[in-house]
Amino acid sequence: MTVIDVTEESFQAEVLDRSHQVPVVVDFWAAWCAPCRQLGPVLESAAGTREGDVVLAKLDTDANPGLSGRYGIQGIPAVKAFRDGEVIDEFVGAQPPASVERFFDGLVPSEAETLVAAGDEASLRRALELEPRRAEASVALAEHLHRKGDREGALALVAHVPGFRAEGLASRLRLEDAGAYADAFAALDADEVERGLDLLLGALPTADGHKDDVRRIVVAELDRLGVEHPLARDARRRLAAALY
Repeated sequence: MTVIDVTEESFQAEVLDRSHQVPVVVDFWAAWCAPCRQLGPVLESAAGTREGDVVLAKLDTDANPGLSGRYGIQGIPAVKAFRDGEVIDEFVGAQPPASVERFFDGLVPSEAETLVAAGDEASLRRALELEPRRAEASVALAEHLHRKGDREGALALVAHVPGFRAEGLASRLRLEDAGAYADAFAALDADEVERGLDLLLGALPTADGHKDDVRRIVVAELDRLGVEHPLARDARRRLAAALY
């Protein structure tokens, strides 16, 4: 089990720098603190079951008052989790084991999350076996099936999944089955996003019966681009003008 003692001198390397590779949980404690002695073994147990995925660091607040002040420690035990050099979660006071386990669960990806990150079809199918309601797994697997030509299977996965990406894909599948907007979809598949959006936005005024589906596809592409993308800003303006 990875448990380290840190000081003001080693904090930068052992906590802040290391947290760019793996989450580091820091237990701010003191020898005279009875709740600290109660919490310590609970933290060590939780960290031990996640060996390699999280590091537990212990910092004596009496011996390192500068860090106590820097991180606003007003009561102990105080536990702070670091990722990429920043505090991402924390709690104060002794907690029951179940609460500590949930705290650590929030830092370490679940098996399903790890499988979704892998991204291949087999991993995505296994992720959905583990967590059938995990939306990002459903959407990613549907995209795989869509690329393979299995539109029926893809639509079954996203037909009732919320979110822009799922709704956009479901709309595209319906329009493909209707034989509509093939040029726009071909452009999007070729990563010619601007051309694809131009074709979809240009089609909106005459998209009788298909307007909602076209809108959902455009919104999904804008969500993929991100709010700050210059193409997205212009397309949002054009979308609003076409709809209202």
